[in-house]
Amino acid sequence: MKLAIAVNYTRFRCSNNVTPSSPPPFKSLKLPLFWPWEKVKMGPLSVSPMGFGTWAWGNKLLWGYREEMDSELQRAFNLVVENGINIFDTADSYGTGTLNGQSERLLGAFIRELPGQQRLVKENIVIATKFAAYPWRLTPGQFVNACQSSLERLQIEQIGIGQLHWSTANYAPLQELALWDGLVAMYDKGLVRAVGVSNYGPKQLLKIHDYLKARGVPLCSAQVQYSLLSIGEEQIEIKRICDSLGIRVIAYSPLGLGMLTGKYNDSNYPQGPRGLLFRQIIPGLKPLLSSLENIARKRGKTISQVAINWCICKGTIPIPGIKTVGQAEENLGALGWRLSDSEIAQLEDAARLSPKKMVQNIFQTR
Repeated sequence: MKLAIAVNYTRFRCSNNVTPSSPPPFKSLKLPLFWPWEKVKMGPLSVSPMGFGTWAWGNKLLWGYREEMDSELQRAFNLVVENGINIFDTADSYGTGTLNGQSERLLGAFIRELPGQQRLVKENIVIATKFAAYPWRLTPGQFVNACQSSLERLQIEQIGIGQLHWSTANYAPLQELALWDGLVAMYDKGLVRAVGVSNYGPKQLLKIHDYLKARGVPLCSAQVQYSLLSIGEEQIEIKRICDSLGIRVIAYSPLGLGMLTGKYNDSNYPQGPRGLLFRQIIPGLKPLLSSLENIARKRGKTISQVAINWCICKGTIPIPGIKTVGQAEENLGALGWRLSDSEIAQLEDAARLSPKKMVQNIFQTR
């Protein structure tokens, strides 16, 4: 059977077998982290309550990617799939320079190289990929071509969720309509099972929802930066709109690019562009980090796990990034439990005390 991206989570079972062509075996976590009936509806799809993002796969500039990391990335991927994760976010622009599209290539390869007896697991994996609104993509046909190129890199027949990476409404409104028509065309051609958007503010989100609805295409997801560092009025309004229209919010950067992991402080910043941003925000995060640490200690969890669980409790599907098996193991620990209402309130009160919030994506519209 040819690989297709489909969902039937009630049959979702994982095997611990490893074929000789697979990466070296690793220690599995105790199953289950969540039960099959805890699946989350996303349009016509059923997905795990948390997914994983692949922004770092191929990105040398921000995340220091090197091709020798691929075996570790594959082990991390195998681990999260084995533990029930079935949704993975990527984009045709992920990667830098000649490595553009590398994230999609790796994701497709890792799925193909899962042990052969895991046929149902492969069929249940949902790939959500984003298509960049490059200035040369001016027609619906060019956008359909972009989707077909992603299918070739992924080496699959159908994408789970095809997403607009950003809106051009602020600087090229005529291109925006062409992109919307491109979404309709790829859906009508059966290239994607569902469609979504990313970095759309409240006003544009309502506009595209109504436009797609009139064309008979349901909008199933809206991806937005959402974390304890990103819960301003705009994020709250986006979430309210999505809840009212049956659109699922995908929370990217749920750990604030790493600021909500507890790994960085006033005397320890990451290298590169992230370090510049962290220097502006981390000094004011002491109340929030302290609150995260207190709850983590009481719960027997890590700061990262508490921050991700907050996103889950807010009804979003967080997609933290993974580069290592260790990160995968830690992030999986955010599943299988829930913060109490009082703990959620405590975290949000502490977040409001932070003088500086996460910088919003420059492409996010109103």
